Amino acid sequence: MLPPCTPRAVLEVVAVIGTVASLCFYFLSALSMASFLSDTRKKLKRPPLPESQLPPVSILKPLKGADPEIWESFCSHCAQDYPQFQLIFGVSDPGDPAIGVVRKLQAKYPSLPIELAVCDRILGANVKVSTLAQMLPRARHELLLVNDSDIRVPSDYLRNATAPFADPSVGLVTCLYRGVASLTLGSHLEALGIATDFIPGVLSARFLEKGLHFALGSTLAFRRRDLEAIGGFEALIDYLADDYELGRRIAATGKRVELSAATVETFLPAYTLRQFFRHQLRWSRTIRDARRWGYAGLLFTFGLPWALLTLLAARGAMWAWLLLALTFAARLAVGFATAELVLDDREIFRREVLHTILLLPLRDLLAPFLWAASFMGNRIHWRGEVFHLKDGRLSRSEGRGQRSEVGG
Repeated sequence: MLPPCTPRAVLEVVAVIGTVASLCFYFLSALSMASFLSDTRKKLKRPPLPESQLPPVSILKPLKGADPEIWESFCSHCAQDYPQFQLIFGVSDPGDPAIGVVRKLQAKYPSLPIELAVCDRILGANVKVSTLAQMLPRARHELLLVNDSDIRVPSDYLRNATAPFADPSVGLVTCLYRGVASLTLGSHLEALGIATDFIPGVLSARFLEKGLHFALGSTLAFRRRDLEAIGGFEALIDYLADDYELGRRIAATGKRVELSAATVETFLPAYTLRQFFRHQLRWSRTIRDARRWGYAGLLFTFGLPWALLTLLAARGAMWAWLLLALTFAARLAVGFATAELVLDDREIFRREVLHTILLLPLRDLLAPFLWAASFMGNRIHWRGEVFHLKDGRLSRSEGRGQRSEVGG
C-alpha cells in the first residue's frame, strides 16, 4: 500500500529531487573544470609565438572613479612582456578622480603610449559603452582589448590574450577572474560567489554548449573589423550586459569565443551588506535577462538549501543527515577545486579554509532568496544611478539614486 500523499511527503520528494539535481550539477562542474584544465594545459604547451608575429594591441579602459588598488592595477598593464601596445583610458566626467591616477601613470611610464580621452557626450544609457565608442577613434591598432578598470593582470596577460588570434576562426578572447575581497562581510561573500558559483557556471555553460557563446568583462579582446561587423559599440549602448552581448554577437557571426590561459584579479570594494544585496540583485537581473533558461535552471543548483529542506521535511531522519553531509562535501570540493586549480586562488584555499567553510553556507542560504527577488522587478542600482531593465536594455529612472555601490 502506498503511503498517504501528504503536503509534507510532497515537500520531501521535491526537496530530494532538488538536492539530487544539485549533486548532478556539482558533478557537471567537476567535468567542465577538468575539460577546461585539459584545454589550458594544451595551450600552455604550445611554443610561444616569436615577437615578430605578436600583433600590436590597443587596450581600452573606461573609467569611473578610483576603484580599490587602481594604481597597482594600472601599473600591471604597463609591465607587460609584449613588444607593442597602446593604453587608452577614458572618462565621461572631466572632474573624475581617476584622471589624476592616469596622469601619474603617464609620468611613471613616459616611453609608453598612454592616452587619456575625456568623453563627455552621453550616447546612451550605458555610459561605459558610450565612453568606449568615443575612445575607439584613438585606437591605432586592429586588435583591440577592453577590460574593467579594477582588473590587475599578470605580465604574460597580453601574450595569452592575443595568441588565439593566430587562428582566423577566433573572433573574441575572454578570461576568467578571481575576486580579491576587502575586509567587509559583503566583500567576502562577493568573492565567494565568484569562485564557487559564477566561475563553475561559466565553465559548465562552456562544457554543455561545446564552447563559449558570450564573454566576460574581465577581458574582451577582438579585432576591429569583427566589432564593426556587429554594428560597433553603438549597437550595445543601451545594454547592461555589454560584455555578454559583445561575445554573443561575435559568436553569432560564426567566430569562436576562446577562454584565455591567463586568469586576472578584480579587487572588490568594501561592500556593506546592503551594497552586497544591491550588487547581487543587479547581477542576478542581468543574467536573468541575458540567459533566461539557464538562469531559471539555477533553481536546481542550490544544493545546501535543498538538502536542509529535505532534512526538515524528513524530520531529521538519518538518511537526510547523510544526504546533507554529502551535499556539503560536494559543494566544498567543487568550490575549493575551482579556487585552487582553476583560479589559482591560494589564499582562499590555504589561509581562509575555516572562514570559507563558515561563510559558504550563509551565502548558499541567501542565494535562493536573491534568485527569487530577481523575478520581482526590473529596478537596479548601478554606479550611483537607478535604472529599469527590460530585455537586457537599460532606461534611466526619473530620479537619480544615491550612490549605492563603489566600483562596478
